[in-house]
Amino acid sequence: MLLDQFSDFMIIVLIVAAVISGFIGEPADMIAIIVIVILNAIIGFVQEYRAERAVEALKRMAAPTTTVLRDGVPSEIPASEVVPGDIVMLEAGRIVPADMRLIEVAQLKVDESALTGESVPVEKMVDTLRDGDIPLGDRRNMVYRGTIITYGRGRGVVVATGMQTELGRIATMLQEEEEVKTPLQKRLQAFGKRLAIAILGICAIVFVVGLIRGEDTMRMFLTAVSLAVAAIPEALPAVVTVSLALGARKMVKQNALIRRLPAVETLGSVTYICSDKTGTLTQNRMTVEEIWMKGEGRWDMKSGAGGFKLLMAGLSLNNDTGVDANGNVMGDPTEVALYNVARQNGFDRAGLERLMPRVGEVPFDSKRKCMTTIHRIEDSGLNTYGLPSLHTNTVSFTKGAVEAVVERADTILTPEGEVPIEREEVNRVAERMAADGLRVLAIAMRQWDAPPQDLRPEDVESGLTFLGLVGMMDPPREEAREAVALCKTAGIRPVMITGDHPITARVIARRIGILEDDSRSVVTGRMLERLPMEEFEEQVEHIRVYARVAPEQKLKIVRALQDKGEFVAMTGDGVNDAPALKRADIGISMGITGTDVAKEASHMILLDDNFATIVNAVREGRKIYDNIRKFIKYLLTTNSGEIWTLFLAPLIGLPVPLLPIHILWINLMTDALPALALSMEGEERGIMRRPPRHPEESIFAHGLGIHAIWVGLLMAGIVLGIQAWSIRTGHAHWQTMVFTVLCLTQLGHVMAIRSETESLFRMGVFSNIYLIGAVLSSFTLQMATIYIPFLNPVFKTQPLGLDELLITLVSSSMIFFVVEIEKFVKRRKMLL
Repeated sequence: MLLDQFSDFMIIVLIVAAVISGFIGEPADMIAIIVIVILNAIIGFVQEYRAERAVEALKRMAAPTTTVLRDGVPSEIPASEVVPGDIVMLEAGRIVPADMRLIEVAQLKVDESALTGESVPVEKMVDTLRDGDIPLGDRRNMVYRGTIITYGRGRGVVVATGMQTELGRIATMLQEEEEVKTPLQKRLQAFGKRLAIAILGICAIVFVVGLIRGEDTMRMFLTAVSLAVAAIPEALPAVVTVSLALGARKMVKQNALIRRLPAVETLGSVTYICSDKTGTLTQNRMTVEEIWMKGEGRWDMKSGAGGFKLLMAGLSLNNDTGVDANGNVMGDPTEVALYNVARQNGFDRAGLERLMPRVGEVPFDSKRKCMTTIHRIEDSGLNTYGLPSLHTNTVSFTKGAVEAVVERADTILTPEGEVPIEREEVNRVAERMAADGLRVLAIAMRQWDAPPQDLRPEDVESGLTFLGLVGMMDPPREEAREAVALCKTAGIRPVMITGDHPITARVIARRIGILEDDSRSVVTGRMLERLPMEEFEEQVEHIRVYARVAPEQKLKIVRALQDKGEFVAMTGDGVNDAPALKRADIGISMGITGTDVAKEASHMILLDDNFATIVNAVREGRKIYDNIRKFIKYLLTTNSGEIWTLFLAPLIGLPVPLLPIHILWINLMTDALPALALSMEGEERGIMRRPPRHPEESIFAHGLGIHAIWVGLLMAGIVLGIQAWSIRTGHAHWQTMVFTVLCLTQLGHVMAIRSETESLFRMGVFSNIYLIGAVLSSFTLQMATIYIPFLNPVFKTQPLGLDELLITLVSSSMIFFVVEIEKFVKRRKMLL
């Protein structure tokens, strides 16, 4: 893995340049290049090593031990020793060790959110499912490895272990799914190849032309080698890495942890964000959204009606949640939601049960689809909570599925009292609430003269008085709604991909702004499975919501978008998201609710699980890419100036203008420090009002390549003009003047390109203090090579007179003013 870091084409060219530098007697430059190569190799190695840990995280998720029934005797064994055919005993709080067909259940509920995205625990059964084409989330007679038992108990026979399980299939996909390169890696690789080919061609021409003119062979070889060293921007890989690292460090403070540095830049290219619903766009916490009572309509928080208070008492008492030492409510998410809404309205169960203690119950049963609790009313019980007077001293509350409770009710409570129930009306309201994406439960009551002795369900749960309907939902995050709007402003299309129900997905998507009209229909996993890839690719850019999808289908979505030339970010927190996170151009996992597997497969982790953090990351990514373009423009232009100077001088009859030491010094002084300082530039105006860069956009787009050529030619023209003038007028210091002019023109150029269009004077000369420091440092060091006596023989320079220095400074400043004029012309064109 470490050796692979040195196989990149640009790295090979850098190594060759280092060897050549050492060969011509410049070990300092050779050492600098080799240090840069080794540093980049170490960073690349660490990133790749971390990526390989994704599969290891899957192994850590496996249950360490489990209870199996062998020879009729329960025994605790390591989960890795479970084999197909074993009968495993399941109980609340345990992690399922293998994929199993259930053979016995007792109110068994399983949290499958990490595998399917379903936020509510799934109630299991043993009945045979006849349909052969059933999504993972609907296979209710199966339990899967890595999921968690939240309630009840059961037994299952193992049908798959290890890599044959659903969790194992995800691990297989992680191993087989190759990781695509980021736009920056692709562009730099292409840039390096083109640059190296051009360098070799130009060096050959310079060498041949020199020999034809009768120059010394060794001198021309050194000139050609110097030209090669000058043309290779040695600092580029280091500056790119440092720029990304600085951006990553800043993003950690904004709750975005970057796991792979190039992902910082990828954010600026993203055109699609494919987001899981549960826990990412929603709060992963069931909440009561609506309560309906006949005659009172929708729930009013300020309602003081007696019927509403009876309903609240029923929700509080008919509840099996618990509260831990820290005050956290523990239990089934649905029960927790009902407990919380009752407590918010003043009906705390602990106090209420002292006045209305539970004296009997009929537990929930999946066939009846309801549960009942029976309570004795103490004398002061009703008055304390403002409950209406009842005719008896015992009351039962029944809650469950709407159809089950409605069938068992004879009357319904209204503000005027009890009236015969109109079942069709209640069912219509329930259907409307379900169509709004709510999970709907019904609550009813019955009065008793004394606690019933016979607790048969058919006796206890009959003749009920219907109280109302309760609609719950895992609500969307407020920040997610704002983030989706900002994404759209920035030209990024958000897409929801979830394992949840299509109706719920549609409602959430509409509420947060992903789905703006019904023409963008919800596509289900089944529909997606039947679509051929070619047909799906024609539709993929028009689909905004996917529901009931499997992990491999998420991959299909990401691949289809990438095949259409889109750059895809995938957010998620579950095991099921990991393959798509790895395949996506940038995978974004959740730091709090995210599984280890998702984190290891991702490029970026949201430490606060806040979808809105992505928007800040996109802004930072765009700024970083802008700055990378600036220092590529700077390095390419300055090296272009050096190439043109050395290439054109012999062609127009001038002696070789610079010595190898001059070229190496200019590279070290003007390339490294100013280029690094450019990475500290602030963001351009309107950075989040422009569309994402086209994924295939060249690094030379928007005139960068043309700028590098013509400004490089202008630099060479100024330098060669000074050379020709000083030789003709008999100045003995002409080479020092040429050396200084070439150095200072590059410093003037870096000040002018701090913005693509904005003038330096409007930005503020001192707005990037790091660049000012770099330019002043480089200028001071250049003056030191001229005016410090012991450096003169090292750099082959002589002190310049005042007139020579003034000519040098004036001619060097021309580049700055010419580039400022270029930006003024750009601004004028933008206004037209």
